[in-house]
Amino acid sequence: MTLSRRALLLAPLLPALLPLAPRRARADDDPRMAERAIGQAGAPVTVREYFSLTCPHCARFAKETLPQIHKDLIDTGKLRYVYEDFPLDQVALTAAMVARALPPARYEPFVLALLASQDRWAFARDANTTAEIGKMAALAGMSHETFEKTIADEKLRDAILTAQDQAEKRYHVDSTPTFIFTGPTQKDRHESGEMTYDAFAKVVAEVGGATG
Repeated sequence: MTLSRRALLLAPLLPALLPLAPRRARADDDPRMAERAIGQAGAPVTVREYFSLTCPHCARFAKETLPQIHKDLIDTGKLRYVYEDFPLDQVALTAAMVARALPPARYEPFVLALLASQDRWAFARDANTTAEIGKMAALAGMSHETFEKTIADEKLRDAILTAQDQAEKRYHVDSTPTFIFTGPTQKDRHESGEMTYDAFAKVVAEVGGATG
């Protein structure tokens, strides 16, 4: 979803979803920013999905298409899948910070749970989005104390926003979801927008050098 289209969609929710504050480069590496990847390290194709946890297109892709990608491409060793944060608003940024602060093994389940329940915690009228994210974090095993420290952590916030800036500059990411495919035959193939499984699998085959 582009920023302009998203602004129209979320207009009734303002000022709850405010524009993100200016980015600031982080001073050093943060282990919480280590890659969150699913699949075999030696898979012939790697895809990076740039997503926002408050993007309806990302939520629909996760619900309708990602399960088959897992089954047919990731679990079979054809694809390595990397999640890349690209928060489009303050709510998505808060949720991304909490996801990053969880143990790596809990990252994908937490992200998928947020996307699956997006209408309830992100868009429900009069919802306290921070409290709703906190409830989800508690279910994932995060203590209330850790949650409060995490959402106030400027170092983590800046790390996520710096990575977002880098994606904008390197891959020209300006909407979600955006997919960057890398394989033996092509490097950094850019595909924007919600993809069907057939379209996604076709790109994986092409970038991976499959024939027939």
